[in-house]
Amino acid sequence: MIRLIDWPPVWLGLCLAVVLAMARAVPVPLFGVAGDVGGGFLVVAGLLLMALAAWEMVRARTTVIPRRAPSQLVTAGVFRLSRNPIYLGDSLILIGTCLILDCALGLVLLPVFVWIINTRFIEGEEAGLSRKFGNEYKDWSAAVRRWI
Repeated sequence: MIRLIDWPPVWLGLCLAVVLAMARAVPVPLFGVAGDVGGGFLVVAGLLLMALAAWEMVRARTTVIPRRAPSQLVTAGVFRLSRNPIYLGDSLILIGTCLILDCALGLVLLPVFVWIINTRFIEGEEAGLSRKFGNEYKDWSAAVRRWI
């Protein structure tokens, strides 16, 4: 059961639920139309980034599921810009939602979310990629930042 809960989309969903609760509990119209437009752009950009990353992984015939052993090291497409474009997309969605809901206080969840993703997923994934792909992974990780 714990394994089902410990999955990146669940962590994002929990953060989004907290942002929604905070926005309803303490409504502060701070960002207005600019927040709606900017936030909408960030949410769409996050979803697009995630879709492009998933497409590259499917094209390479490797898993999109965290903690599963990849069959290929994907370095093409959006993976030339970020080693973790799906997690970056999650973060953009979180920020965009805070802007849309006028929940500036919700932005404090971003570093918490990033920390959770780094410690619970990325560190293990990177160790596995390093073991499996050796110098190819080392060269790619030296050239491409973890997030942006």
